[in-house]
Amino acid sequence: MEEVDRILIHALRQVGTDVDEDVDGVRQFTSELLVEAVVRCIRVIDPGLGGALAPSLPPGMSARFRVGMSLAQACQDIGYKGEIGYQTFLYSSEPEIRSLLMFLVEKLPRESAEASAQPSGKSAVLQRAIAAAVRAQLDLAWVPPNCRLPLHCETQSGGALNSFYTRTLSSPHCMKDSKTTDLKEVTEYHRDVLAPVTAQCSSGATMAASLLEQHAAELSAAQEWDSEWKSQGLLSRLTPQEYRSRKLARLQKRIQEQLRSAAQPASESAFPRAASDLSDVLQSFRGSAPSEDLLMKGTHFSHTQKFTFTQEAPAAAAAGPILSARELGGDVQLRQQEELSALQLQFQQLCSDVERLAADMKHAAVTHAQALDELKQRELGNSEKEEKLQVKKKTIGLLPDADANVVQLQSLVEASAKRVVSLASQWEKHRAPLIDEHRRLKEICSRQDLESSRKLSEIKSLHEKIHVSTEEAKKKEETYKQLVTELESLPQDVSRSAYTQRILEIVSNIKKQKEEITKILSDTRELQKEINSLTGKLDRTFAVTDELVFKDAKKDESVRKSYKYLAALHENCNQLIQTIEDTGTILREIRDLEEQIETENGNKTVSNLERILEDFKAIRQENAALAAKVKEG
Repeated sequence: MEEVDRILIHALRQVGTDVDEDVDGVRQFTSELLVEAVVRCIRVIDPGLGGALAPSLPPGMSARFRVGMSLAQACQDIGYKGEIGYQTFLYSSEPEIRSLLMFLVEKLPRESAEASAQPSGKSAVLQRAIAAAVRAQLDLAWVPPNCRLPLHCETQSGGALNSFYTRTLSSPHCMKDSKTTDLKEVTEYHRDVLAPVTAQCSSGATMAASLLEQHAAELSAAQEWDSEWKSQGLLSRLTPQEYRSRKLARLQKRIQEQLRSAAQPASESAFPRAASDLSDVLQSFRGSAPSEDLLMKGTHFSHTQKFTFTQEAPAAAAAGPILSARELGGDVQLRQQEELSALQLQFQQLCSDVERLAADMKHAAVTHAQALDELKQRELGNSEKEEKLQVKKKTIGLLPDADANVVQLQSLVEASAKRVVSLASQWEKHRAPLIDEHRRLKEICSRQDLESSRKLSEIKSLHEKIHVSTEEAKKKEETYKQLVTELESLPQDVSRSAYTQRILEIVSNIKKQKEEITKILSDTRELQKEINSLTGKLDRTFAVTDELVFKDAKKDESVRKSYKYLAALHENCNQLIQTIEDTGTILREIRDLEEQIETENGNKTVSNLERILEDFKAIRQENAALAAKVKEG
């Protein structure tokens, strides 16, 4: 059992259970350690089922019973057929713990996700400790501040909270362009001027957030480029540099087109606007509260007003006794209103003139387009008529000598027909090899397309295989580093030969036990056969003797007494045999009872009863406290 317990403890440590080094057997498992081990195993076997289970027992007894029932139900859900309940976790015995843990360890996958995700290298121990602490804090249920116990206050303190603020960081590894990294000035800047990453941020929280943001951005950009290259880059049949340069040229062209379209003047339909729209536009350009120092294009009214205030101000100051300031202000406002009304009328007249001129221009443009179309059509008609006229002129010129001209035309037609036939034969001579060449080239192109598509699919599959092989290599490298770290942490004084010798000894002991069991079974069979043969022989002998004695007993009185003694002897022998069998049965029962007594002693029944009594007292105290709170409320 010691070897079995060691194997179980090693497997539990592999799934993340915090088993102390001094624990070397299942009998030393406490309720808290058993609950943690069972929850860790269930999380590896079925993450969906184990995610809702807490790996620690709560302080309250009623909550402990609920946790025990939920764990028992979870074990039954994953296939445990043994007897299990809350008592298995709260008042457990060594055989129950061993059978449950053996079932869970057998159900564990060969390569669990947690084992493959373990960190590697010398920092493995620190990373595991951090992960265990984070998991322990995440597994604890949140409790409001007013209801927290001292344990909760230690684990759920508020702490310092910081907002997620990032800052752009500069680092040499981000410069991936070879042309940039080869420059001497850039190298000197990175070596002498560029500050470390820790000095570029004002606080530690900002540095962590900035590093996370930069890493996420780089990772996202790499993934996007990888997916784009596999989906579109390979189909373009260009190198990565050519693909990037073509993409950059397209982007620049689109930006230029957008700038050109944005820089084009507005259409003619935007000119005719009302006076209020113009004032709104001018106000938006000038701002809500334009300052006096702002230079802008003034109207005749503004120039007049400025000239009036600048030229007549000294005169008004010299002739103060003649005009008062109120009268001067009233005259100025009256003139401003008259000027404004005149300007508005003039502006409306101009707007109407612009609209009328725009309509005239549109009408003239349409008329001009119609005239151009009509002119083109007439030119085409004139050219056709000129051609017909030339044909008629030639025909009229040939009428005086019609017979000679007909003969000449027939000879020309026959010569043209012969020339067409010869040209057709020559074209057929040239057409056949050209068609064959075209078909050959078309087949070559189709074969090349098929070959290129096949190679493209092979390249994609190779990319996927490379990706999978890289991931497997990383996992194997991490596993190798983890195994090396574990090997370094193991005691070096124990050699492999010692483990091999122990394994061979265990195998030899198992063989000896098997041989002894086989020998005992064979002896038992021999004894059973011998007993059966003797019983049969005895029955046959008694039957023959009984028959012989019974025949003589009819004739002789002494023989009758012998027959009676024979029957009594046979009955006494049967009783003796039955007594021996009953004695053996009683001895077996005694041995079974002794084994049960040892099992009960191993189950720690007395200590479990004491714990049950203590838990019962705690529950009564909790109930009394709850009743007192209810009465107070």
